Amino acid sequence: MLIVFICWLLVWLLGIVCAIFFGLRQWITHHKQKLHSSSSEKRLHVGIFHPYCNAGGGGERVLWCAVRALQKKYDGIKIVIYTGDIDSTPSAILQKAKNVFNISFDIDQITFVFLKQRHWVEARKYPHFTLLGQSLGSIVMGLEAVCKFPPDIFIDTMGYAFTYPVFRFLAGSRIGSYVHYPVISTDMLKKVQFRQLAHNNKAYVARNPFLTWIKLTYYRLFSKMYKWVSRCSETIMVNSSWTENHIVDLFDVPLRTHRVYPPCDIAHLKKLEHVGRNNDILILSVAQFRPEKNHPLQLQALYELRTLLSRNEDLWNRIKLVIVGSCRNDDDYERLKNMQDLAKHLSLENSIEFKVNVSYDELLKLFQQSKIGIHTMWNEHFGIGVVECMAAGLIMIAHKSGGPLLDIVETSEGSQNGFLATDAIEYAGSILNIILNPPELNANIVNAARSSVERFSEKEFDDQFLRAISAIFV
Repeated sequence: MLIVFICWLLVWLLGIVCAIFFGLRQWITHHKQKLHSSSSEKRLHVGIFHPYCNAGGGGERVLWCAVRALQKKYDGIKIVIYTGDIDSTPSAILQKAKNVFNISFDIDQITFVFLKQRHWVEARKYPHFTLLGQSLGSIVMGLEAVCKFPPDIFIDTMGYAFTYPVFRFLAGSRIGSYVHYPVISTDMLKKVQFRQLAHNNKAYVARNPFLTWIKLTYYRLFSKMYKWVSRCSETIMVNSSWTENHIVDLFDVPLRTHRVYPPCDIAHLKKLEHVGRNNDILILSVAQFRPEKNHPLQLQALYELRTLLSRNEDLWNRIKLVIVGSCRNDDDYERLKNMQDLAKHLSLENSIEFKVNVSYDELLKLFQQSKIGIHTMWNEHFGIGVVECMAAGLIMIAHKSGGPLLDIVETSEGSQNGFLATDAIEYAGSILNIILNPPELNANIVNAARSSVERFSEKEFDDQFLRAISAIFV
């Protein structure tokens, strides 16, 4: 009797879910027809999903360059940007894009849909099972977006793959995606499997075999869900060889996967000349204040450098680390405060400057004043900041992994265009080598770096992006 009741309950629940789904789909279809028919002329409505479009990072440069490329290629399209930046106005967002990235476009053909449910994808809401929580939260945000404006074409430029079925099955949209970083990767699985500490694998989990088994099972199940929702995308663009390898391995759709390097403002940066700042030797870091960027490693490297220069106080006093980054929310500002406290703890406060949400002009000035660039993220998916520093004439030290290792930095003798490191001691040693190198050797590295970044230009991005996205415009 109990089994019969359970079966009846499941059928009843399934019926309710199906009724809600088909009812919502019918309403959205009607809403879509009504919205699109209200236009005086028939247009193709392209929705771009980027909930943090006002953040000012590398992902946002991809967004705005994609908007510009689409407007140049396709006449008469209406671009709708889904964003959760409800505290900003459309004019303020577009002005920031121009100020930070030096990008202009036809603002009359851009509409913003402001999403009030973005808080559901904030990591702080999910102290445990964060990936699953944020992914389910993105479905809530996706439902809000599709109800407010169902597009003909949906392009995700932030990696919220769990929104794809929402737009595909409820709105009948064609789906395209640009993946900066896989939500879960085989590297993450290995970190858990071999019980290694990482920002996504806490110490108490790594030490406990049972918790490790639970987390590994959870990751494997999540990766299967991630594969299913992601395959709703008809064209998948990835930003580097590292990301491509992981996406092909996870999704198993190589013919739909296209490597499209993100756009870097190299044309202007390559023309910059080094002007210096007083007699300082500036080391520049450009990255958002997010945990995976691993800013503490930069402070540890500077601490190790001070140890190496313990007998040369004059040289040490000339060295300054300038950390430039953008803050998206309260969590980012808290990380910034923790960084400032760590600098004081290490007695480095006189050797470090923190600059938050700087303008494009101020960033250019810092590029001109700096000699060395530093980037410390493990498995950085690509590294726009790395490329921009190299184009601006800085000698780059990046983490020996991910995009910098596979696509950007070459360390072989005769073709060296930068340095790679893995820990604080290696970073400190590379900084010291650059400082003590003969000027001719450093000049050769700078010239090689500037020559190597042409393949990451905005023009190259436009061409490759439009080629990959054309599949859903036919």
